[in-house]
Amino acid sequence: MKALQYRTIGARPELVEVDKPTPGPSEVLLRVTAAGACHSDEFIMGASAEDYSFKPLPLTLGHEVAGVVEQVGAGVHGVEVGESVLVYGPWGCGRCYACASGEEQNCEQGMRAPGIFTDGGMAEYMVVDDARHLVPLGDLDPVRNVSLTDAGLTPYRAVKSALHRLTPGTTAVVIGSGGLGHVAIQILKALTQSTVVVLDVAEDKLAFAREVGADHAFLSNPDAIESVKGLTRGLGADVVLDFVGIQPTADLAGGMVRVGGDVVVVGVASGAVRIGQTTVPLDVNGRAINWGSRTELMEVVELAKRGAITIHVEEFTLDQAPEAYERLHAGQVRGRAVIVPGA
Repeated sequence: MKALQYRTIGARPELVEVDKPTPGPSEVLLRVTAAGACHSDEFIMGASAEDYSFKPLPLTLGHEVAGVVEQVGAGVHGVEVGESVLVYGPWGCGRCYACASGEEQNCEQGMRAPGIFTDGGMAEYMVVDDARHLVPLGDLDPVRNVSLTDAGLTPYRAVKSALHRLTPGTTAVVIGSGGLGHVAIQILKALTQSTVVVLDVAEDKLAFAREVGADHAFLSNPDAIESVKGLTRGLGADVVLDFVGIQPTADLAGGMVRVGGDVVVVGVASGAVRIGQTTVPLDVNGRAINWGSRTELMEVVELAKRGAITIHVEEFTLDQAPEAYERLHAGQVRGRAVIVPGA
C-alpha cells in the first residue's frame, strides 16, 4: 500500500510502498478515508537529530484520521466492519487514573499517538491499537470532519478550560486563524457571548477570520496590544488563546491580557509567557494545552452534527500529499489540508 513517511532527519516526507498491516488481538484495521496534515507534523520534521524524540524513522505521518472498519482482531467488541469512525489520537495505557478518566493525552505512562509515536494514517490502511480509540462518525463526511480529532478537539479543550472567564461582555483574543484558530473562533461563538478578536499576519487571513465569525480582526504586531485595549476600556482581554506559540505571539498575549485573565498557549513552538509578579498583570493564569480527552472529542462531534462548527479544508490525493506539506510549510493552506487516499 502507499504511505507518506518521514524517513530521514531534516528531509521532506516521501510517498513510499509499504506492506498492508494486519490487525492483531484487540486491534482494528481501518481503510483510511481521510487524514489531516498538521503543523505539529512540521514541528516533528523540523527537530534536529539530537532533539528528535518520536517514533524511530521511518514514521508514517498522520495523527488526524478517519476511516472505515475493514477488519477486527481477536477479542474486539463494540465496532462493526463497515462502520465509519474517527480515530482519537492520544493513545494511553488505558489503566492509569488519567486514562480511566478519558484523559489519555495525560497518560502516566506517556501517550503513543499515531503519526507521532507510532505509524499514523497518512496511508491507505492503518491499525488502531484498541476499539476505545474509535469514535463513531455517523453520517458526517469524513473528509470535512477528520480534523475534528485535533483541529477541533484541541481548541475545544482550550476554550472549555477558560469558559469560567468568558461570561457575557468579556473579550477573547485568538492569535492565529489557521487550522486550529479558525475552529476556535467558531467554538467561542457557539459556547459564549464574548466578543471575539483575532490577530494574524496578513489581510487575507483576517478576512478569513471575519468570515468564520470574528467580531474584530487586527494585524498581529505590537500595535495589536493597544487595539485590543481600545476595545476593552483599557483593561485588556479576559482570555488570550495563542495558536502560534512563538515568542512574538507569547509577548503579545502577555501584553494584552487583563488582571485576572487567562493565557492559553496551544501552538507548538518555543515561545513562552513569563508569569510573575512583575511580568504580567496580577492574578493571571497561564496554561499549555495538550490535545483533549475522549469525551471532549465526542462533544466536538456533536457540535459538528449540529452545524455549530465547520472545518474549512483543502483536499489532496495521497499522491499529492508531499505537495500538501509544502503548501502547509509555506503557510499557503486555508483552514486544513486533508489527504484523501481513495481519491
